[in-house]
Amino acid sequence: MHQNILQYRGRRYLWVVLALLILSLIIYLSQPSDLPPNGGSWQGYTLGGIAAALIVWLALLGYRKRSFRSRLGTLQGWTSAHVYLGSGLLIIASLHCAFQFGFNIHTLLYVLMTAVILSGFLGLFFYLSYPRRLARVRSGRRRTDWLTELNEIDDRIHKLAQRCNARTRKIVESALDRTHLGGGAIAQLRGVDRSLVLRPDRETSESKLIGNPEQETVIEHLASAVPKATKSDEAQVLQELLNVFGRRRTVLSRLRQDIRLQAWMKAWLYAHVPLTVAMLSALVVHVISVFLYW
Repeated sequence: MHQNILQYRGRRYLWVVLALLILSLIIYLSQPSDLPPNGGSWQGYTLGGIAAALIVWLALLGYRKRSFRSRLGTLQGWTSAHVYLGSGLLIIASLHCAFQFGFNIHTLLYVLMTAVILSGFLGLFFYLSYPRRLARVRSGRRRTDWLTELNEIDDRIHKLAQRCNARTRKIVESALDRTHLGGGAIAQLRGVDRSLVLRPDRETSESKLIGNPEQETVIEHLASAVPKATKSDEAQVLQELLNVFGRRRTVLSRLRQDIRLQAWMKAWLYAHVPLTVAMLSALVVHVISVFLYW
């Protein structure tokens, strides 16, 4: 779906919006030459009616996305029309107001509409480019598959840690317990690894929390401990732990990228939806004020 929004049915809605723009331009140019074009002429009202109808219809996409049993066209078709007609709306609204702006509710509506359209372009960019990146990150697997592997790895590490000395066991189990994945909206968008590890001090009984991004701290500890092992079975366990933590780092990295890309694919909606609500409110005020005071 993400790759075919613009190509839907041979770019059907591109031709629809082009025809609508040509019609709108003809209406705009039909205004008398002795008067400057404005939104108060019958041509202006007609163009305004078309623009208002488009705004209301475009806002219905959110409802259509949640109407799974709807027979009013496919969601892919609605989305394709949403993109093309939303783009054409900017030109039609500009013709409606005849490019006349001021400090009033009418210009505010135009500004809000422009902001909605620009945020929609941002969303289109994400939906056309990020799914391919997400597919590469997942490597043909689902997020649940990566999470399942992570749980299996953690179980394996926990069992191996029981065969290590107290200091190594404490570091390893602390790394498992204090792994950071996901978080709030900002954390997901940034994708920064804020994992920690509790490292005991050799000279005191105290422990200190330090950063463990990409599992580097615990991996460095295990790598330095392998040559110091006095028993072959101890070295073998440490080496196996080192290998498993290496795989854990890869899995966590994939999951973190997955979460970040998914977050960015939705982040634009935090601007698009509130702006749409504000635009609809301004549209109501605009229409009422026009019919009351014009």
